[in-house]
Order: sequence, then C-alpha cells, then structure tokens
Amino acid sequence: MIKQWKRRRTAVSTGVGVVALALVTAAAVNFGAQPAGAAKCENFWVAPSGDDAGKGTESDPWRTVTRARDQIREKKLNDVAKMGCDITVNLKAGEYPVGSTIQFDQRDSGANGHQVVYRSADGPGKATLSGAEEITGWQAYKDGIYKAKIDPSKPFYTLFEDGKRATNARYPNRGTDDTWSPYLTSILYEEDKMDVHNWLWGKPGDWDPSWDMSQASVTIWSGGSWSWFTDTIPLLDTNFKKTQTTLKYWTRYAMVNSRGGSRYFFQNSLSFLDQPGEYYLDYKAGEVYYKPRGGSMDGVKVLRPTVKTVLDLAGASADDRLHDVAFDGLGVQYSDFVSWYRNGWVAGGDSGDEHKYPEYDRQIEMPRNRFGAIRLTNTRNIDLTKLHLSDTGFTGIYLLFANDHVNISDSLLENIGADGIKVEGGWPGEGDLNNHHTIKNNYISHIGELVPGDSAGIELMDTGNNTIENIVVRHSARYGISLESRPEVKDGDQYTDGNSFKYIRLEETGLDSGDMGSFYSYGVGNQDPHPIKNTVDQMVIGDVIPDPSMPDAGGTRGVHMDAGGCGYAFSNVQVGNVTDQKYQSYQCNQVTNADWETGFDASKMEYDKIGVLPSFPYDVPKN
Repeated sequence: MIKQWKRRRTAVSTGVGVVALALVTAAAVNFGAQPAGAAKCENFWVAPSGDDAGKGTESDPWRTVTRARDQIREKKLNDVAKMGCDITVNLKAGEYPVGSTIQFDQRDSGANGHQVVYRSADGPGKATLSGAEEITGWQAYKDGIYKAKIDPSKPFYTLFEDGKRATNARYPNRGTDDTWSPYLTSILYEEDKMDVHNWLWGKPGDWDPSWDMSQASVTIWSGGSWSWFTDTIPLLDTNFKKTQTTLKYWTRYAMVNSRGGSRYFFQNSLSFLDQPGEYYLDYKAGEVYYKPRGGSMDGVKVLRPTVKTVLDLAGASADDRLHDVAFDGLGVQYSDFVSWYRNGWVAGGDSGDEHKYPEYDRQIEMPRNRFGAIRLTNTRNIDLTKLHLSDTGFTGIYLLFANDHVNISDSLLENIGADGIKVEGGWPGEGDLNNHHTIKNNYISHIGELVPGDSAGIELMDTGNNTIENIVVRHSARYGISLESRPEVKDGDQYTDGNSFKYIRLEETGLDSGDMGSFYSYGVGNQDPHPIKNTVDQMVIGDVIPDPSMPDAGGTRGVHMDAGGCGYAFSNVQVGNVTDQKYQSYQCNQVTNADWETGFDASKMEYDKIGVLPSFPYDVPKN
C-alpha cells in the first residue's frame, strides 16, 4: 500500500451540508483487519496498446482508465464487505487520449481505511492522460500559414504545437512567448462614458480599418489604471471611424478609471496572423489557420484540446462523498479554455441567489468557469501525488466547495492557463465546506497564461486549516500565493483560519499587474482585536517588478495584506526588489525577523529547506 499513514487521516468536518464521519472506538474498527469474505489485493493493468476486452492483467492489459474503474464498480471490489487492502490500477508508460472527461464518483471510493490507487507503473510522469487530439490535413495557405478543417460543432479555445502553447493571433503582437505585453490603451471618448463596461474606445489611428473583426475578441485589464483582473470578451461590432467596439458581455470593471484607460489587445482575427506560433480559428467555416514556428508543417504535431476537465472527482453531495482514492505519478496534459471569461459577477446579488454576503458574487467564479484540468467537489481523503500537470486551458487543480483532507504533494504544475491550485470554499457564512488540506512539495511554474489577471500559483478562498509547505511558484503576472475572503464578512464567517505557510519561495511574480503582493491576503480577519489565526514562516520572495506598461500607481509589493488581511504571524521573511513597499499592512499582524524591519537576521533563514525538497521527483530549475 502506498503512504499507509494517509489511511488514518482524521476526516471530521463541520459546517452546513457536511456530515462528519462517525467517531468509532479502536475496538470497533481495525484498519489492518481483513473483512470476512474479503477478496485478495487486486492489481489491474492498463496500457496504451491494451484492449478493453482483455483481462486487465500485466500481460493482457486494458486500454482505458474507465475500463478499470468500471470493473471495480461492477464487481463491487471496493465494497466495505470485501476491501481488505488497496486496489491498484497500474498504468504503463505512454499516452492515454481523453476524448471525454474521466469521471469518478462516490461509487469509486475506497473502504475500511484502504484506497483505490491509480498509479503510473513506470515512474512519475510516464503515464499521461492527454486531453487533446491531433489536427491533420494541413494545406498551405499563404505567407507561411497553413490551414486545416475542423468540426465546427466542437470549438476549442487554445492550441498547442509539439507540447508548447500557440498564441491566438493578436494585435499588438506579444513581445515574447512568456510575456503578455505589449498592449494598446483605451481612452475616455465622452465624459458621460466613464462607467461603461461594454464599449471600448481606442486611440485614433491605433486600429487598421482593413482588419476583419467579425470573430475577434479582446483581452483587457478592465478598470483603467487598476491592473487587477483581466476579461476576455468577444466583440459584437466595430466602428473604425469612431475607433469604437461593442463587447458581447460586460467587463468586470469600467474601461476608464480616474480618466486612465485600460490596457488591452485584440485576438482571433486572420488579419493579425503574422507571427510564427500564432493561430486563428474560423468558427463559422470550421477552419483553423496556423503559422508553424519552424516555417513548415513537416514533422509538426498540432494538438487541439478535447476537454476542459480531464479528471472530474465528484461525490453525489456533501453528505455522499467520493473518498479514499489516490492518483500517483500520473501526467495530465492539455485542457481547454472557454469562449469568454470574466472573474465573478459584476455586482453583488447578480448571481440571482440569496446569500448572507451577496458581495461575494463578485469574488467567486461564475458557474460556467468552475472547472480545472482536475476538479474535485464533494470529496474527502483524496491523494494527488507526484503528478505532472501541464498545458491547461484554465485552472490546474480546482477544489470546489465541499472537500476536506485532500493531499496535493510532490507535483510539478507548469504552463497553466489560470491558477495553479485553487481551493474555493463557497459563500461565506453558509458553511465551512473546504478545509484541512495538505499542499506540500510542489513546483508551480508559468501560471495565468490565458488569464493573467488575479491568477496565483495557489489561491485559497474561504478555506482554513490547510498546511502549505515547501512550495515554489515561478512566473506569474500577479500573485504567488493568496488567501482571500471579503472585507465586509464577519470573522468566523470567512472560514480562513488555521492556515500554515512554511518554506515558501516565490519568484518572478507581479510581472504584469499592480497594487499587489507576491504573497497576498484580502478581507481576512476584518474585526478587532485581530488574534493570530494564520502563520507564515521561512518565505523568500524574489524581485516583484512589473512590465513597464503597467500603469497602476499602487505598485508591486512582496507582501500585501489588503482590505483586512489581519491576524497573521510573519516570521523569517525576505523580499527582493519591489516598486512600492516590501510589506504593506494595517497594524494588525505580528512580524518577527523580516528584512523590511531593522535588525533582520539572515542567519535565522533556513534556506536549505525553502522551496521543493531534494526528494522532488521531477527536474526543475534550481531554487
């Protein structure tokens, strides 16, 4: 059995809709005991060359994970009357195409303190679940551009060439493959248009009247001089004489703030396709255009995502959870984005549902955006270990609403569309649903590739009693790690207490935004007397320097405790260069041995323990 100690994790949670596991005496349950009539420890095998009509043995493996899952379900091998040890599904090395989301529910749980384990048999990252398929039939178009037919009934919103994300053809062209700038800047066209959310005016001369904008969209840091969130919205119509376009949906904030314009770029027009590594998708004609990086399509493999979520782990309800399942050493690569994106509703109450704190509607993802390459909801005691998660369209791992005692460890996450790991507890004051997680020894690199605004390596929302240790976050437009609720929420309704952050390294954060901190907190511990509820120890933050186009006068910081952000104890923290203050906070936190204060003692820093451990299973840049 793997990680036997995990079988005995306490799984008692409190809150509305959450039923705690019944307390039992040691005499009542013996985790090592074999149930009467228990089957032997089952071992199944899956291989890319296998056959689902086979026997599921090492010599005659199945082809798909779902075949193994269904065998366990149908034979009730994980029934409480049978399961006396772990059931293991071994995936041989290779690529496993995922044409539709692989779903696990409460029927797939472990029992009697044992797990159902899905593991990469040949080592970490060797068996990969691939949420993409190759596009073929390329024909030369012109100017080094090729085109191919696609099924218009199956649109997609990101693309990859040989394992590297392609850029949706844009104007202005991006500076490099891993930056978001340069941008254009909107203007205030008329005084009474200061607060508009769906009309965008550009500077005269910025737009070429020859552009075809019929299927274009805009990515914009709405809010004018604020650089907090990005929206990606399709265009409805464009008036080149006025240098004005109408958006299909509202942006989060207005286009102009305090007379300052918002940074933006247009994308998805054949008129913009002029750079190697760019693509344009003609949704109406069912054609994709691509300009390969090497100048030719010979030997080039272009992949389109097939799913937004590769693995969906979901119990039937908070009272009937999926539990005691492990995914060990798997690769999970490629997932899709959405046709348009905005973070949250525009105003409190816009969700249409009654809530104790309706303003939280502005903080939470809308239902259409509650997904990740791996999504968990209504789960308990799930292990995600030694994963290699890459090339996602949106969030990497998303813990939505009722989840507790999830372990995410020893994993590499890279080239992520939005947040690396997001834990979303739901509306404050309505039940403590999402808690007691361990996120340890993870390297999270290049996040927010499609949603730079508000993205974080680890984003924690209304969740508490989590252990976050030995983490590296590298390359983010905005945050490294954030813990958030809302400033109007009363203490006790936020569920954000009891979090411990230790041995953290945050590098290359704040690359394209302002009024932020690499470590960020918002609306936590809002009322006096601010007792210590969360701790941060042994953290190194590198330089936090934004792109020169970023207009936000708020600047960048190492630690920003915003609109509350109270009740923390910081110790042994070091911050590189910033454009504002290394640390900004109300007088409501405890600070010991931080380099923004006089008397900082570097000898108390445990540099050898900060970041991922020597046992980390993947090659990464040195800390």
